[in-house]
Amino acid sequence: MLNRPCFVLRCDMLADVKLADVFRVFENPYNLAKITPPWLNFRVMTPDVEMRRGALIDYTIRWMGLPLSWRTLISEYEAPRVFVDEQMKGPYTVWRHLHTFEETARGTRIVDQVRYVLPLGPLGRAAHAAMVGRQLKSIFRFRQRALAPMLGKVIEMPEPTVARAETTEFDVAIPRTGRAGTASQGSRRPAGSYSATR
Repeated sequence: MLNRPCFVLRCDMLADVKLADVFRVFENPYNLAKITPPWLNFRVMTPDVEMRRGALIDYTIRWMGLPLSWRTLISEYEAPRVFVDEQMKGPYTVWRHLHTFEETARGTRIVDQVRYVLPLGPLGRAAHAAMVGRQLKSIFRFRQRALAPMLGKVIEMPEPTVARAETTEFDVAIPRTGRAGTASQGSRRPAGSYSATR
């Protein structure tokens, strides 16, 4: 068990859009640059990503002017209900991001749950209290607002929240659909197609 504070970020939206259409937007890794604040200068470096369990994706970002490399592993992939990306290399000790998509009577509910741990012990806790927590909420709020026109017909978009957590494990079961391993048609594009510098 990690002897460092764990945090959980939660973010959700409800859109009057079909599940398959919503999932198609989210599973495309090149759309990340379109929904990330420009000040992060987010770029996907891996060409021709195919979304599937086991896929590795390399990104670069800039944080406080410093260039940072980030490598993500797609550790779970159950289209069109869920996928999980986990940081393999990057600024966090732990970063586990669960994306879930649920059909409801009012539309598709989109939920992000991020479990993360910062490095540097007390310094990391101080940085979280001073700015990291607020920055993450701001980044995910930007993400919601950028997604709204891409999805259309957004019904609910509450503010993201950040809180202390007891564990890096998710508090919901990952649904199994039997469709793991392949991306929807149209989710692959060249790495140079999008960047966050628009």
